[in-house]
Amino acid sequence: MPSESLAAALARAGSAVELLRNLSFPPSTFPVKPEFTNWRSEQRAWLDSCALLDQSHHMTDLFVEGPDALRLFSDLGVNTFANFGPGKAKQFVAVAPDGHLIGDAILFHLDEDSFDLVGHPMVLDWVTFHLERGDYKATAERDDNSIVRQSGPPKLYRYELQGPTAAAIVEQVSGAPAPDVKFFNMAEFTIAGKRVRGLRHGMAGQPGFELFGPWEDGEAVLGALLQAGQDHGLVRVGAKAYSTANLGSGWVPAPLPAIFGDDPLLAEYREWLPVGKVGSIGGSLDSDDIADYYLTPYDIGYGKTVKFDHDFVGREALERMAQETPARTKVTLVWNADDVTAAVGSMYRPGPGAKYIEMPKARYATHHEDAVLKDGRQVGISLDVGYLANEREMVSLATIDSALAEPGTEVTVVWGENPVSAKPAVEPHEQVQIRAVVAPCPYDARETYRAG
Repeated sequence: MPSESLAAALARAGSAVELLRNLSFPPSTFPVKPEFTNWRSEQRAWLDSCALLDQSHHMTDLFVEGPDALRLFSDLGVNTFANFGPGKAKQFVAVAPDGHLIGDAILFHLDEDSFDLVGHPMVLDWVTFHLERGDYKATAERDDNSIVRQSGPPKLYRYELQGPTAAAIVEQVSGAPAPDVKFFNMAEFTIAGKRVRGLRHGMAGQPGFELFGPWEDGEAVLGALLQAGQDHGLVRVGAKAYSTANLGSGWVPAPLPAIFGDDPLLAEYREWLPVGKVGSIGGSLDSDDIADYYLTPYDIGYGKTVKFDHDFVGREALERMAQETPARTKVTLVWNADDVTAAVGSMYRPGPGAKYIEMPKARYATHHEDAVLKDGRQVGISLDVGYLANEREMVSLATIDSALAEPGTEVTVVWGENPVSAKPAVEPHEQVQIRAVVAPCPYDARETYRAG
């Protein structure tokens, strides 16, 4: 039986907010071993030595091929596609007709007329919808993550090496100097006799490569990396530590896709999209208007990505936004240690206490949005929260009123729901207010990340 469409589910629930707040969908999960040692030490590795993160299982790949494949991405992406040839990659960002975010993913230009869009399903679904309804000479093959895939292994393995010794490991395992390629450009290696593609990457201001190739080559490549890594402090990183990597680099992993507006294109999309693809919303933000949960590219630091050198869905709306001073700015919020300790400590006293704060990642819905207050007035949204062992701090990524984005500004994050939703991950609890201080974003490498 076909899955219920989002349009049908909305008609049944009567409200987008009501539907999404009570859906049982969890946050994105990482179907790899939770810890190889312990997540605190594993977090340390990408700053001190080198972390090996297995990305083979938790992201979805959409392979698009054909003479119109590039035109498809250009019609939907806010990015420029000038000089985007094979061997390059970019963070692909798509918006709705009103300029609010649909989502983002990494777009690999593999070969002539051949692309791989890698990320959470939200933006991949949007691209697939437009390919099916449009006049494009292109085809798509989807490889869902290992939780969703019906059978068999992934099509590709994908290993990320990050940290000060990453280049040395690549040189040793390939028997050649690390290639001098620019950020988000690709190179080729021979590892364990296998052809390996590598994307020049960076996380927490440190050098790195994302290595990938056919799944059947993965074990041989992994074995060679682990062997070479013994000389360079290589640490395998499990799902727990990996889930926090974005907090230091400043990437917002799952903004709510802005697909609930009145535009006829969005109405058609909701008829096409199964409700199981939309995800849940969680957190203290409490508005009956689903638009209050939306983000723009400017809210979370993607303004520099927007280029008006081509036509794309949402261009007119973004052109208007670009003429205005950004209303909100992406920041890191450092949560007050005493307030976090009190919230956690409430679990050990008669309840109900504060909403459970899971370690190291505390998000409990697909799209997490907590209200940020200043003097009792909402001034922003806290989007993703977790613990960084290197700093020994609980932090969250947030977008707040630009006038309050100066580091050192004091604000308050509301933690917990009122009313409590029906999501299985939400127990009876009371909302608490946690003080926080604005800090730069990205945070892990606030002095070196942009330069790197």
